Amino acid sequence: MSDKRPSVGGSGDQTSIGALAHGGLPGRTAAALDEVDRAMLAELSTDGRLAVRALAEKLHISRTNAYARLERLLAEGVITGFGARIDPRRAGLGTSAYIMVTVEQTSWRTMATDLHEIPFVDHVALVGGDFDILLLVRTPDNQTLRDVVLERLQALEGVRSTRTWLIFEELPGSVLG
Repeated sequence: MSDKRPSVGGSGDQTSIGALAHGGLPGRTAAALDEVDRAMLAELSTDGRLAVRALAEKLHISRTNAYARLERLLAEGVITGFGARIDPRRAGLGTSAYIMVTVEQTSWRTMATDLHEIPFVDHVALVGGDFDILLLVRTPDNQTLRDVVLERLQALEGVRSTRTWLIFEELPGSVLG
């Protein structure tokens, strides 16, 4: 691929949340986080429904301080929202796969939008390496996964090839863990 591709999480571009949570050096676009901020992120990643009062007690800070920090982390885009963690199998999505996609050099700009419109695509990442895009796809069964790959994904203009890796088991984890 040429150098015309976007830089996504490249060297010197941005530090991962996990690295920040463990005291890593922030990149150009990362917010400066102290130990209390990192502890707050860890608590909220475990239980996003935690009340500010309970959060303050766990962190041994005042409610005013906890509220101000939470508002700052939201305003700076460190926290982008709160939501439920869904068990895909219990939600009827028993087949999951990572799909590596190689695209024509001129098509990466439109690819992210097109891929988000495909049913069952859970996550899209533009990456550097042997392929261009990494997808996480969650479907009810293998037949639906086959249809997504062969009839929807490979039908997109600009897709040169795909490789599918089935996920046999997922282990629980945390963004900050």
